[in-house]
Amino acid sequence: MQQNPRSQEVYDVVVVGSGAGGGTAVHVLTAKGLKVALLEAGPMLNPYTEFLEHKMPYEYDHRGAEEGGKAYFGKGKPFGFFSTTSGGWQLDGEPYTVGEGSQFQWFRSRIIGGRTNHYGRMSFRFAEYDFRPYDKDGLGTNWPISYQDISPYYDKAEEFIGVCGSIENVPSCPDGKFHPAPAPRVHEVLVKKACDKLNITCIPNRRAVIHKPTNGRAPCHYCGQCGRGCQTASAYSSSQVQVFPAMKTGRLQVFDMAMAREVLTDNNGKATGVLYIDKRTRTEKTIRAKAVVLAASACESTRILLNSKTKEFPNGLANGSGLLGRYLMDTVGFGLSGYVPALEGMPQYNTDGNGGAHLFMPWWLWDKHQKLDFPRGYHIEIGGGYSVPGIGSYHGAAARLGYGADMKTKIREGYGASIGFAGRGEMIPNIHSYCELDPNVVDKWGIPVLRFHFKWTDYEWKQARHMEKTFNEIITAMGGRVSGLSAAQRESNGISVPGSIIHEVGGARMGTSMKNSVLNGYCQAHEMRNLFVMDGGSFVSNPDKNPTLTINALAWRACDYLAEEMKKGNV
Repeated sequence: MQQNPRSQEVYDVVVVGSGAGGGTAVHVLTAKGLKVALLEAGPMLNPYTEFLEHKMPYEYDHRGAEEGGKAYFGKGKPFGFFSTTSGGWQLDGEPYTVGEGSQFQWFRSRIIGGRTNHYGRMSFRFAEYDFRPYDKDGLGTNWPISYQDISPYYDKAEEFIGVCGSIENVPSCPDGKFHPAPAPRVHEVLVKKACDKLNITCIPNRRAVIHKPTNGRAPCHYCGQCGRGCQTASAYSSSQVQVFPAMKTGRLQVFDMAMAREVLTDNNGKATGVLYIDKRTRTEKTIRAKAVVLAASACESTRILLNSKTKEFPNGLANGSGLLGRYLMDTVGFGLSGYVPALEGMPQYNTDGNGGAHLFMPWWLWDKHQKLDFPRGYHIEIGGGYSVPGIGSYHGAAARLGYGADMKTKIREGYGASIGFAGRGEMIPNIHSYCELDPNVVDKWGIPVLRFHFKWTDYEWKQARHMEKTFNEIITAMGGRVSGLSAAQRESNGISVPGSIIHEVGGARMGTSMKNSVLNGYCQAHEMRNLFVMDGGSFVSNPDKNPTLTINALAWRACDYLAEEMKKGNV
């Protein structure tokens, strides 16, 4: 939509979305003296009332039943009632649709900080070969940037948000600027011994959790409940680490409950701001700015661009390539759990640590694809130990074991003896996986919704089968027995439901020209110099590493470029 000039404040930059990309953007841009407006579709966050990492499950009124418990079946509050989010897999009045023959689940967080308030905080750098995947195996497309281009920004992001880890010289998972890594726990020691037998690389995990005072944040106090939020901001969330400090500069104004509909343009084809719905008043409002940054998540930013139609862009803004929404990707997921008798009946001990696993297995066969029947690879994440039990931890123990003292004894003996392994692998981008506007459905704000089409190929299915074989081997090497698949895998016959890993990327990918991409290497639209996409939408491929750290680094690099171009008068 083209905008008629109005007498209202003009910001230097308007940023849509407050997650990893948006949080990094407001941090970098305000530090450079720019005046920034931030639009967030969800409410403001108060960590001191909404982060509940020290509250036990039995202290809640419903103890996992009803509203919180429904989350495990796709309804109610996601991730149980400990997670701070106003969003979820399904939002009242804000649907999405799925094309015939496809599956897709879309998680929308809808709160200041977005998914960074509750994500796993796995923080892995992409490797050098991840940026040139086509050169490695002839599949997909090379990125228009190299590891050398982004490495300094990985440094900046790691140092600022804080990432624990160790120097290991593993080619598939480059080293970085690390805080000390916590020591492995009992079950992780057993996993490491099994992996050593099988020649599977197993190293200290890399998570965005600080272990020494950093930028006014206290170090991790080892409560182990990072998934519930962190009142001390020891675990990274963009809300606490980037947005709130940027607000204190006086150069950031936050507009919450602001549902972005489209990017506004002038008669010269230049972005002039954003049209949004004020959810509280249900009225349309505009924010004017010299530059627009979309960081609303890969799919939401794509949706905004598709809905931003003009005479010059009848199929969506910056969509001259026709590729907007195309090459949507998610992480390949497969999970398997096992029961290890060696961990049975152990003395009770405190599982000190930073919440997630202290070890993980990076892709160890990165240079041996001649032995495999699939390209690329996966890393392995570990679950288990004596952490605070979550909802459903005992898996219907009463039905299986009866009631009373005997049941309690059996639960105590077995708790901590279960081990879970989750594979997180790379999907090869394909033209059959994409999102588009549904011509027949709008949300309650009157905005056309997305329709998803998604396809796993034989490459991904073969990769999942390799995960299954590997996890069986590890469990056996630990002297355990396989106990079952995770729910996500059961739902899709042995591979994760597309979107369910919440690592969806692509849709507005970067490239060398308008013919093959939407953005250039600085996340800047080829056809509109003052429009940027700084979330996972810019990804050309989706390596086996969790995407958040790369979103942080790409956004930091893009903001440095944006600020410099504004100084030169090019934006």
